[in-house]
This record gives sequence, C-alpha cells and structure tokens, in this order.
Amino acid sequence: MLTISNNPTRKGLSVFRPNVIYSTASGVELTMDMLIPQRADTDHSRNPVIVFIQGSAWHFPDTTYEIPQLARFSAAGYTVATVRHRNIDDGYPAPAFLQDVKTAIRFLRAHADQFQIDDKQIYSFGTSSGGNTSLLLGLTGDDSRFKTSEYAEYSDSVCAVIDCFGPTDLTAMMPQYPALLDPETSNMINAFCGGTYNPKILQLVSPIFYVEKGKNYVPFLIAHGNADPLVPFSQSEQMVKRLEECGADVSFICVDHAEHEGSFWSLPLLDLFIEFFNRQSKLHL
Repeated sequence: MLTISNNPTRKGLSVFRPNVIYSTASGVELTMDMLIPQRADTDHSRNPVIVFIQGSAWHFPDTTYEIPQLARFSAAGYTVATVRHRNIDDGYPAPAFLQDVKTAIRFLRAHADQFQIDDKQIYSFGTSSGGNTSLLLGLTGDDSRFKTSEYAEYSDSVCAVIDCFGPTDLTAMMPQYPALLDPETSNMINAFCGGTYNPKILQLVSPIFYVEKGKNYVPFLIAHGNADPLVPFSQSEQMVKRLEECGADVSFICVDHAEHEGSFWSLPLLDLFIEFFNRQSKLHL
C-alpha cells in the first residue's frame, strides 16, 4: 500500500465555471469561461486574474480551444477568464470587440468579492486577433472612446500584457483595396470596418499608434513564430522596437520555425509565460 499526504490547501486544483454572463446591454448575451483555483474553505485570499482572448479574426472566439493549456495558469494560482466578444459578421464592427473585453474586465472588478479576485492584479493574454486585443488593453486603459455604460465606475485597465502573434498595425496588414483580395479576406476587412474599408477604424485599433514617448507603460511580453504565414513576424518586431524606443519594459520571444498556432505552442513557452506573470504578481517569488 502507498500512502501519500492529503492536500488541505487544494493547491494546484481548479474549478471550471463555463458561460458566466458578463453583459447583455447590447442585446447579445456575452459570456466568459472561468478557471478558478481551489482553496481551503477558510482561505479568503484573492487571486490575480488573467483575461484571455482567443484569436478568431474578430469573429466569435472559441473559448474552449486553449482551456487545457490555460489550466496550467490556474494551477499556478491565477483565476483565468477566457472571454467571448461580439462577432464582426453579425454586424458588430471594430471597436466592438475591444469594448466587450473591457466590459468583461470591469465586470470582474465589480464582482471581485464573489470570485475572490485581486482587482489590482488583472492581466491580459491573447493570441492573433486576441493578441491585438491584449495589446490594446494594455495601451488604452480607461480610454473613454472604448468605455460602455456597464460597470462604468470600475477601471478596465490591466497591469501587464502577453501578446502572441497579434496584428499591431492593421493599416499595413489590411490593404486599401480589399476587393482585389480573395472574397473571404475582402469580406472580413469590410465587416471589420463596418461595411466598407475605413483606414480610420484600422488605425483606431492598431496598437502601434498608441505608443508614444513620455507615457508610462505596463510590462509587455510579445511572442511570435518567425514562419507565421498569416500575421507577419515583422508586425511584432516593429511593435517591440517602438515600445523599446518609448521606454517600455518589453520582452520578445521568437519561436523558431513556428507558424500560426500549432507548433508555436510548447510547455517551455507556457512556463515562460507563467514566469512572466509571476514576476508581475509576485506569486511564488
């Protein structure tokens, strides 16, 4: 017979709470899935939070896609909220996706007691279009242009950002004449802009245009595969260069030979991401 110790603190264990409704104001029921660290009934400490935005080309994110990987962050002590936002194909062009995720952040702060959240430690993490969103969250905290009426008394700022292969300059990625592209891409660009190509909308949600000297910045970690066929590696290179020029704390990880998703991911990379958040939150340090 093998005897092992019990786990009175429930360390490393999580609870999965799917479909937590955070907004109905637009007439669309918006939800998030949550991974919440378990703890002893007598433990009333609060968890730092990672808001995760799955890449979807600004359509409706599949929040289940990274749940197995995100469970590693919850096991490390983070509440993880993977957020759905409105779909550009349903008539919700940019910046609706950003407004929605900011609403989700304010919802979490408004319900900090219910979820045992440390509302002073909320971080963003996203992939592809979600990486774009994550960067924007770090650069536009409490920007009135993106704030809705829901939970308006709470902040939608974040304390640190991880971006994986997110577009940083949409004016460069989405050319002026989408009709010359394949129909799927052309339709996506037009839906993103609200029906017709609009460079002002593209600039509004391009993170690189928010980086200016003289501002204070949260820490950034940007990771990108140098064989990415969808979002050019140069998008991240240029963003990192601009952040460095403006005095931001930014780390850059190149995943060699990695494409978009797929082989980009590895356990060592996830460990680096957890270490980054640990440095910000002081967990386990």
